[in-house]
Amino acid sequence: MSTSKTLRTGSPQKRSAILLAARELFVTDGFDRSSVDAIAALAGVSKRTVYDYFGDKQTLLRAVFDGLGQSLLATIRSTLDDTLGDVAAADQLEPALIDFSMRIANDWLDSADYATLQGLARTDSERLPSSKDSPLSDEPEEAIGARFATLAGAGLLEVPDARLAADHYIGLTFAATINRLGTANAAADSRVQPLIVAGVRAFLRAYRVG
Repeated sequence: MSTSKTLRTGSPQKRSAILLAARELFVTDGFDRSSVDAIAALAGVSKRTVYDYFGDKQTLLRAVFDGLGQSLLATIRSTLDDTLGDVAAADQLEPALIDFSMRIANDWLDSADYATLQGLARTDSERLPSSKDSPLSDEPEEAIGARFATLAGAGLLEVPDARLAADHYIGLTFAATINRLGTANAAADSRVQPLIVAGVRAFLRAYRVG
């Protein structure tokens, strides 16, 4: 089937059911072995409905991947709000940043969504959009950078370049931990937390006011 025709928006419930069924089958059986018939049967819809909503199986794979990315991005943004949204004093910065990082290391990197996203990226990368088109390509860094700019506006950080500060933060925390341990999943490895804490403190030595 071609995706050149106009696709139906259709029922949100049916659309969600198709995406959930496709996600399950792509993970358990692989993209090539997951037929549209099987996806439709698991979703409780007709094969024609799958094609009407998504056009073809590759477009459906991309929709599953993008949906996971957007869900995880929403988690990052809500965690930023929960942990850094009310920081108003310099002595609150370190515990708030550690709390943010550990929540991401526990709730995000240990989530089924993240595991599925990573699995699809490994097995079906040639069928997915390029990394620059992924919702996780720049938006997490931009969201973190925007929060650092807000903290700078409150006089708590010195941030000449918000995106660079976000890149430094990620490099000192998650990237350094992955480089050392092969993972930044704190739920799976107790060695993650001390490295995250050390990274937060290194970041603050460079960016905290005074």
